[in-house]
Formats: sequence, C-alpha cells, structure tokens
Amino acid sequence: MGESNIYKPELMEVTEIIDETIDTRTFRLQFKDKELAKNFSFKAGQFGEYSMFGEGESTFCIASSPTRPEYIECSFKQIGKVTSSMRRLSVGDTIGFRGPYGNYFPVEEMKGKNVLFIAGGIGLAPVRCVIWNVLDLRDQFKDITIVYGARSFNDLVYKRELKEWKERKDIKTVVTLDPGGEVPDWDGEIGFVPAIVEKTAPKSENTVAIVCGPPIMIKFTIPVLTKLGFKEENIITTLENRMKCGLGKCGRCNVGNVYVCKDGPVFTYAQMKDLPQEY
Repeated sequence: MGESNIYKPELMEVTEIIDETIDTRTFRLQFKDKELAKNFSFKAGQFGEYSMFGEGESTFCIASSPTRPEYIECSFKQIGKVTSSMRRLSVGDTIGFRGPYGNYFPVEEMKGKNVLFIAGGIGLAPVRCVIWNVLDLRDQFKDITIVYGARSFNDLVYKRELKEWKERKDIKTVVTLDPGGEVPDWDGEIGFVPAIVEKTAPKSENTVAIVCGPPIMIKFTIPVLTKLGFKEENIITTLENRMKCGLGKCGRCNVGNVYVCKDGPVFTYAQMKDLPQEY
C-alpha cells in the first residue's frame, strides 16, 4: 500500500452562512463522511486548509470551539481568488478541508487562572475559538475579560456574540471603536485597543493574556501588558499571516529556524522575542 495523499482534502458541506461585515463571512461546516465526523477532533488555536476545487486553498483558523464537535466554523475576508470563490458558495454546497494543523492554546494550563482576551478586527476569529472553549467550561476558570476593537462599528465581527457576551454577568466584555468609527447611540468605548487595555485590564497576577489582531495592534499592546506586569510566558498570540501548505513543505511561513505552521501558530511573547525582527 502506498502512502495516503497528505494534500487530499476531505469533503465538507456548508450548513450555515453568516455575514459578519460587508466583506467578512462565517461558514458552518460538517463532514460529509459520517465516520470521519464522529472521530474528528481538534484543539483551540489549530487551523485548517479550506479548498475551492479548481481555484486553490486558503488558510484559516478553526473559529469554533472544540467543545462543540458536531461542526467546525471558519471566518474569512474576501481578499483574493479563493476567498472570492468561497463567497459564491451557498448552503448545501461542498468545500474541501485539510487539518487540523499546528499547535494550540494551553487551555488545560489556563484552568484556575484569570483570562484576558484581546482582539482587533478579524483577529477575533482565532480568539473566538478559545473564548467559547473557556466559556463552555466556565466554572474551571476565574475572572474572564474580553477586550475587542475595530476601526468602525461596521467592521465589528460576531456582533450577535458580542451582544451576548456583554449581557453575561460572569464575564467582563469591553468593545471599542477607533475614534470616528462610532455610530449614533454607541455605548461602548472610543479609543485604540492598547489604550483601552491599559484602562480596563485586570491585574496581571495569575492572569493569562491572549492577543490577536493586526500586527500594529499587537506591537503596541504587548508593551502595555508588560507594563501592567504580565509575564512574557503569560502573553500568548497566534501568527497566521504567512501560512500556506500547513505542512512545513512550502517554506512560505519559515522565519529563522521556525515554521509557523508546524511550530505555531500559537506562540508566547517569550518565544516571539526570539524570532527575527521581520516578524
């Protein structure tokens, strides 16, 4: 018997489509192979390769939580050939999937601690998977704080869930918009994410901070966290902007001696400091 094809995608059906913003959409997907669906598992922070046959593949995190194994979800922005093709899919259509790949957020090690989630723009997608993972096991964690920001109200993703999180009494949710991006009757914060983090973050003691968003947001948020006393090993982020094959074969995500797809995409700030400055 020859080796199975590591690049062969499994078939998944689009069972639900949610428009998050004018150019960002969420797919809920289920495996067509019932046996595969029953045995599939993943961890928060892992990613997959989503393929449009005849068009190519795109790399996205699995945006749903492993505590909800009956489906997976991905959220994507329309920016190229593959994602434009994905935008044309309807409920009932087929998409290819390879995965899960990469490492994951240390949810087990986070139990019994406070958790601070910080996200910007579409960067909420990889954070959302671990937010729901933690919320579905709520009694195993201490205080939970979510700080999320976007350029404007129209750029906020997962608006229904943001509303649900803000209404929950067992977590603190802060949503902020860049100055000028608010709408009438906006009742959230106005300001850039790093400043809002400094204003609203919990104490750093026994707290893990998970950060994901545009590189500029991460660049200015990490110094705020270190100033607040967060240890470098307790600041965790996910790097996904260079991955392509998911298998460490194409070399596109290679940074120094690290392959983001195999050694990541989840890194602590302590690990990130050792990467070349280009990252």
